[in-house]
Amino acid sequence: MKVAIVGGGPSGLYLGLLLKRGAPQWQVEVIEQNAADATFGFGVVLADTGLQQLRDADVASYEALCAATTQHEHQVIVQAETPIDIRLPVKGGAIPRLRLLQILEQQAEEAGVVVHYRQRIDGTADLARLGLDDADVVVGADGVNSVIRREFEQAFGTTTSTLGNHFAWYGTPKVFDASALVFRKYEGGHFVAHYYAYSDEMSTFVAECDDATWQRLNLGSLSDAQRLALMEKIFAPELEGAPLMDGDARVVWRQFPVIRNARWAHGRHVLVGDALASAHFSIGSGTRIAMNDSIALARALLGCGEDALAGLAAYERNHKPSKQKLILASERSYLWYERMAQWMDSYSPEEFVYRFMTRTGRVDDQRLRREYPELMARLGKTGSAA
Repeated sequence: MKVAIVGGGPSGLYLGLLLKRGAPQWQVEVIEQNAADATFGFGVVLADTGLQQLRDADVASYEALCAATTQHEHQVIVQAETPIDIRLPVKGGAIPRLRLLQILEQQAEEAGVVVHYRQRIDGTADLARLGLDDADVVVGADGVNSVIRREFEQAFGTTTSTLGNHFAWYGTPKVFDASALVFRKYEGGHFVAHYYAYSDEMSTFVAECDDATWQRLNLGSLSDAQRLALMEKIFAPELEGAPLMDGDARVVWRQFPVIRNARWAHGRHVLVGDALASAHFSIGSGTRIAMNDSIALARALLGCGEDALAGLAAYERNHKPSKQKLILASERSYLWYERMAQWMDSYSPEEFVYRFMTRTGRVDDQRLRREYPELMARLGKTGSAA
């Protein structure tokens, strides 16, 4: 079988790796528009029980990723200047995005995957110049701006919308002891910073505000440098003099695009990761969710007996139920953040944390008491939910 994967991010490289591990005789090629050492963003989270799925899919890459991951043992949530410490019950942490890609690239190429860098694809017709126009399967692993999805939007049943909150991803040389969420009011506005260390030298720092704050403080009229300086001022107690970094001016304040597709495949074309369904960063599992798509697609194709279309149908049929649960959790999470000003103004720090922990509907009081007993004791939640 011949497989062309458009997009050399985590989901594309991982899919290629899994396919070549399972079927060394297949021709598997990845097309990436950027250079091999180019990446956007700083560190990404690999910090939940979903890591078990990565281990089950491919032990070698799982172990390499774990070795490069900075572990997190607890999280701090600050509301109304009151910090509440949460001990995390599961192993996980964060990894530099570039290192993540380097590991997957190395292992994919060692397995026999051909990776074409600096090759921009504006449509499926462009596959011809790489000799991939006759591929049995063409995978759109090219993110929220997927050219594969865009070419067949009607066939995929694509819908798009944009959230109200504004956010930007920064880095900082301040290495934080714990990951944290700091909700803070400033000049009538409502802000939140989510930060976590991803190496011994750097941390990711995500800043966010609701649209009312953006309009009230006229943040759209500020330059990128002025907004960066404002975030340094608002979160000065946490940064302790350390600067925020914009990654060579690649940081852009934006609003999150919600991408959904009614159908996952069209003929030989199929979508994975954010090209299929964008997972909001607030659930901290976007990269892992995309890689899980790759696991499911690889499993379906490897088990299809060379019938590519049957494999694509099996991918959607078998993976859709679990995917939808994660996307629903993502939706509940971003809807909670869209109303964060209301929650910041209404709840005590303890009740705020409780509402935050239960926002996706995947965590109830019983699970909280089992996994976070110290937190529940502090919150006084010894019975059923209020």
